[in-house]
Amino acid sequence: MHLLIVSLHTSPTAPLGTGDAGGMNAVLQAQAPELARLGHTVDLVTRRDSASAADAERLSPGITLHRVPAGPPAPLPKSEIDEHLDEFRDNLAVLGLRPDLVHSHHWMSGVAALPLAREWGVPHVQSYHSVAALPGAPLAHGEPPESVRRVPGERLIARESDLVVAVSERERYTVIERCGAHPDRVVVNHPGVDLELFRPLRPGESPWRPEGVPAGRPLAVFAARLQPLKAADLAVAALGHIPPERRPVLAIAGDVSADFAGYWAELEAMITDLGLADSIVHIGAQPRPDLARLLRSSSAVLVPSHSETFGLISLEGQASGVPVLSATSGGLPEAMGTGGLLIDSREPAVWGAELDDVLSNPAFAADLGRRGRRHAEGFGWPERVRELSDIYEGMVR
Repeated sequence: MHLLIVSLHTSPTAPLGTGDAGGMNAVLQAQAPELARLGHTVDLVTRRDSASAADAERLSPGITLHRVPAGPPAPLPKSEIDEHLDEFRDNLAVLGLRPDLVHSHHWMSGVAALPLAREWGVPHVQSYHSVAALPGAPLAHGEPPESVRRVPGERLIARESDLVVAVSERERYTVIERCGAHPDRVVVNHPGVDLELFRPLRPGESPWRPEGVPAGRPLAVFAARLQPLKAADLAVAALGHIPPERRPVLAIAGDVSADFAGYWAELEAMITDLGLADSIVHIGAQPRPDLARLLRSSSAVLVPSHSETFGLISLEGQASGVPVLSATSGGLPEAMGTGGLLIDSREPAVWGAELDDVLSNPAFAADLGRRGRRHAEGFGWPERVRELSDIYEGMVR
């Protein structure tokens, strides 16, 4: 089958924590090779964000990445990209691709690609990965809508796509209730995890430490793009409730998204005010192998997001055999299973106490790590993508 996979606003080859959809990058990076191994031809399409990049690049046998002009060939905030959707659609149309099925990721891709799928007479499948909070709703209800076009766009593709593939039961409910999708046209395909890349430390393997983290201190990790939705501020504030003699170093892995350029400055001010400058290290966005090394070398992973449709980082932390402390928002309970700690509070003192308890009890931490790894082993990518391939096959019969 010839698959056209559209990821307009984020390159499928970007590191985790860059731009605005690091988790989605990880999903596409994992799905495409597995789909090719199953015999599909995969054309990935994204917006050109660099003048020097090739128009088309063969990533591996059966997989080609196309960069389509839409606006200036430079990175743009999500709030500006949707001004160029018509140009993206027109330039995608002239590529001459005639797929058997189109799968769009994120709402902008769907708005651009749905009319072409209709013109070509092929099914259009939509995945959201994040759904906007309605105006005035708290962060816990979803991402802030970057533009006035987002909420109407999400509703359009929910109602008009042939199928919506949600990443969790929680997202399925949201797409039906908030976006108006027909329940019979929304299915769940959980993301997976690379169980060879994200693994526990091997016997005799020394933990890795980022620069500035002494070997004698525990290491906690927060890995996500830096914007209010991901709640790095809660992770930082939690450290202030752990006694200095037991306080870990928190490594923040991720970059600021363009729509929230001032967020890191706010975090720095908080860190200074709390006297935590010697306990926070910002290491930026991490390529997948480096992220995996960081996670398995840590003592705990913190996932305090206000909202997650699934929360891939929580699954990757569990696969790494370390304790994961997660909020209960969105699809995170599905990603967590019984393999980690779910914290139904947004109070920094509660998070600090839970983290301190894990770090102070090696046997408890080791048990959490073992349980998390067992849970993650049920989410291997080959099984997840085989399920997705079966969904595709059912659409084109």
